Amino acid sequence: MALQATVHASAVLVGARAVLIRGPSGSGKSKLARELIEGARGNGSGFARLVGDDRVHLETASGRLLVRAAEALAGFLEVRGIGVLRVDHEPVAVVGLVVDLNAADAERLPEPERQRTEIEGVLLPRLAVAAGAAALPTVLAHLISGRTPA
Repeated sequence: MALQATVHASAVLVGARAVLIRGPSGSGKSKLARELIEGARGNGSGFARLVGDDRVHLETASGRLLVRAAEALAGFLEVRGIGVLRVDHEPVAVVGLVVDLNAADAERLPEPERQRTEIEGVLLPRLAVAAGAAALPTVLAHLISGRTPA
């Protein structure tokens, strides 16, 4: 396993795979993480649990990208206007989707090459979300469709 430096991101295990949420400070990473978790709990449609918020470690193993919380932040989720809350979390998960918030290259109908990203040699589906756009509906549509960009 190759450990990568800690990255500024959040991650939520949704079903069997994690959604890795990247973006600049204040872009809504924690908000999207919370919405994914609350949505699964509220409608009983599936499983979603925090892996890490704000900073996560990424590592490769057997051609997969694994994500885990930075040790000091494990089990904590920031809720803007309230503070930092302790929540249940998964210790490690396999990344299945990368969401880039406030992405400068977000398009209504992106080319296939913009729907993928490579992290530590692992090719992953990617959603680029424009600044000010609601990320949750796009992420849910991707997860529900099971679509893997070409």
